[in-house]
Order: sequence, then C-alpha cells, then structure tokens
Amino acid sequence: MSWMDNILLLSDSYKVSHWRQYPPGTQYVYSYFESRGCEREGWEEVCFFGLQYFLKRYLCGKVVTREKIDAAAKMYAQHFGDGQNENPDLFYREGWEYILEKHGGKLPVKIKALPEGTVVPTKTVLITVVNTDPACFWLTNFLETLLVQVWYPMTVCTNSRYQKMSIQQYLEETGCEDWAPPGGTSYKLHDFGFRGVSSVESAALGGMGHLVNFMGSDTVIALSAAQEYYSAKKAVGFSIPASEHSTITSWGVDGELDAMRNMLDQYPTGLVACVSDSFDVFKACREYWGGELKDKIKGRISETSFGQLVVRPDSGDPEETCVAIMKILLECFEDDVTVTKTGHKLLPPYIRVIQGDGVDYESIPKILKRFKEEGIAAANIGFGSGGALLQKVNRDTFKVAFKCAEITLESGEAREVFKDPLTDDGKASKKGRLTLQKASDIVSYSPEDVYKPRQGPDGEKGGTGFLHFTPDGKFVTVASGRGDPEKDLLVDVFADGQLLKALGKPHWVYKTLTFKWHIAEELT
Repeated sequence: MSWMDNILLLSDSYKVSHWRQYPPGTQYVYSYFESRGCEREGWEEVCFFGLQYFLKRYLCGKVVTREKIDAAAKMYAQHFGDGQNENPDLFYREGWEYILEKHGGKLPVKIKALPEGTVVPTKTVLITVVNTDPACFWLTNFLETLLVQVWYPMTVCTNSRYQKMSIQQYLEETGCEDWAPPGGTSYKLHDFGFRGVSSVESAALGGMGHLVNFMGSDTVIALSAAQEYYSAKKAVGFSIPASEHSTITSWGVDGELDAMRNMLDQYPTGLVACVSDSFDVFKACREYWGGELKDKIKGRISETSFGQLVVRPDSGDPEETCVAIMKILLECFEDDVTVTKTGHKLLPPYIRVIQGDGVDYESIPKILKRFKEEGIAAANIGFGSGGALLQKVNRDTFKVAFKCAEITLESGEAREVFKDPLTDDGKASKKGRLTLQKASDIVSYSPEDVYKPRQGPDGEKGGTGFLHFTPDGKFVTVASGRGDPEKDLLVDVFADGQLLKALGKPHWVYKTLTFKWHIAEELT
C-alpha cells in the first residue's frame, strides 16, 4: 500500500484531533469552498476545474481498510509523541473503524459542486461538503486539506484562460481572420511546464487545466490523466517535432546551418520548430532562415502538402527580441508578406515564431501590444510557457478557502457558523447552507436581504443580509439556507463513496467564443 493511497494520512496533523473539538451533540458539519478574490489586478473570474480528479483518485469506492487504519494509528501515535514515548490517544481509531464496519470503508459525505469548466466571478461558492452519517460529523473538515488542492488545477486553468483572452484580443485588434488550427487562438499558448513543476501529479493536474483552454502541450502526462480521470477518448493535446539546444549545438559552432537544414530535411511536411538562439538569433534569422534556407522553407507548402517552420528564440528580453526578429523575417520574406484588414503585416503561412522564454500573463500582452504598435499582426507569433504557467501560482493567487458554514446538533438545531476577523475583513466567511443561483432567479427581496459586511469594529459580526451578489450582477450565493434548491447551479457530484456525475464523456468540446471547454455534455 502506497502512503498516497491512505486517505487517513491525507490531511493536516491538527485535523486528527478535531473530532473532540466540536460542540457536544454535533451531528452534521457543512462546509464550502470558494475563491475570496484574486491578487492579480483585474482578474475577477475563475474557471472551475479539477475536482473530479480528486474524487476519482482519492475518494471513490472503499478507501478505508483495516490495513490503512493500522498504518495510520501507528504513524499518528509516533507523530504526536515526544520522540521517546508514543501518544495513541489523538487518533480517532473508533471513528474510522465505524466507517469501515458501517459503510464498508466508503466515505459518508455528500459533495455538490459547480460543473467543471464553468466560469464564475470570485467570491462565489464552488463546492459544498456535508457528512451523511451523524456519527461522522468530524469527517467533513478532515477532507478539507485534500479538497482544497483543487485550487491548483483551477488556478492554472484560470491563469491559462486570462492569457488566452489577451491573445484573442490582439489577434482581433491586428486584423487576424484565420481561426482554423494551427491558426487562431487554440494553439497560441503551448504548455512547456512538465520540468518546471514540483511533481508528476502537478504536471498532470496543471497540464489538464491548461488544456481546458488550449490544444497545444508538451506535458504528455496531462493527456493520460485526461483519459483516465475525464474519460477523454483520445489525446486532447497536440505537439510537433522540435529541436532543443543540444540537438543543434551538437553540430558545433560551424555546423549550426547544417543542423537547421537537417531539421527541414528530416521533417519536410507539417509543422516543425527549431531553436535559433544557440549563438546569434539575429544572424540565424537573417542569414540562415531568411537566406541560405529560404527556398527550402518556402517549398514546404505545395498543392499537396502543408509545412510550417516555427522559429524559436530562447533568450534575451522577450519583447525586444521578438520585435527584432519579426522585423528581420518580415524583411527577408517580404515577397510573400500580406497585410491584414487593420494594416498589420503577416508572414506567409510557411513561417512563424514561438517565444518560449519569459512568457507569462504579463509578458504576452506586452509583446502583442508592441507588435500592434509596430504594425505586426499577432498571428505571426505563438507562445510557450513552463513554470510561469504551471508553477508560478499558489493558493493565495485566488485566495482560496474552505470554511465551515453550519453545524446541526442532535436537538435538530441548525447553527450558522462563520468567521469575521476584525483584522482582515477579506476573510469573512458565508453563513449557513448555500446555493448558487442566477441573479435573475431572485425576483423579490428587500435591501436588507443583500449582504453587507460588518461596518466597523462595533458592527454586527458576520455582517447582515444573505444575498451575496456577484459584482457583475449575474449570480448570487444565497446563504443562511434561504436559497431555492431547485435552482441551485451546484450539482451533486459525490455521495457515500460514489461519483454521481462523471464529466468528460465522450470528448472535450471546444467553445471558441467563451474561451473555455465544456467537458462532456453541455453543462448547465
């Protein structure tokens, strides 16, 4: 048994002691997950994605066994000891044995969630969790540690989406009209991130998050994960043959031209990318690609075949380097250069550029803005991003939190639970049972019903009102159990060890205009 497969160990240490800390008579603990905002200016939406992986990988089926209980009891006894003596009293062995005997090792919790692939404003409920057996009230928040990790694929997915939006903006503003692959937006940001993340699992999760928005990826493990955890019938990401510095520099300083010629000879049709900055990227573009090899590049397109060379600079200031080499290539291939409807120059389809160094959500619009100002069409360039795409994010990027909102006592009393720290009003949490509804569903309410945060140190703790409208006025999280379950946009996805709604069948359908994928069927 792998330690990664023991659900009893997949939580923070202090969670193990929490079964003793709830009010006497607690039977149900109800919690929710949301983004409380974003640290990046102007990012006011999230694309929810990644929960199904965690459900299928860690929570489905019989996940509690005698072997796992014994292993956890041993680990926690040592962990909470003093290095000399063990402390077996904190671990709730009886609770886990109850789940094994009463529920066959399946977790008695119910999870509702927003359909994956849906884009909603921040500060909107995304997931709710509640135990289904009153004896397992402690289980809801024991699962917090694992479920909060949804922050990662969700954040990568949203990070990718915002970059897609900026690319789309400049494609339109520079008059680009070819939206069919390999043109258009879907191949304009390629995932180079496998080597830059902290684990294989991160590569799979982050890589899938990127593929919600784009079709290009070198993170192969993400394709396998999409097939296993989202029922993709075939590869949902695509790539092309490409060189790295070792395959070019192994020809020697004097052999760079031959190395580049070899790339064109070895891959005479289709797309091929070649790193061009091993020694002098400007010389390579002017004298090699735009000189010695020019006719060979032009010959890649004929009546019966299509080929495209993608030139890759990989060093220097991204903005300055990209503009400089674009001007060189536009000059070298000027006989076939066209002009878009907005007057921006476009290279012939047999040659393009990909920038794969220093690429992130800030550098992409800077480069494309400069292109627009210099009269260069955005379609001339694609981007590759590694660590900045999959790793340069954290839980605070979207201020993700999982908070208890209600407990139910054996008397039947439902008690609202919330936090409202005086020192940080951004951490105020929502109260009671929650539904996410379209704002148009709330047809009658008073001004007092609209949530208002606490007004100063002496204001009402937890604020007033129960309607948490999104800034765009399209959605509302209805708190305090006042929502309409029939209009709840959250759907049942998991209950008592079983996945209730599997997303991903039969394929991933790309939605061009909304910059997202809807996975499987049309999500509502």
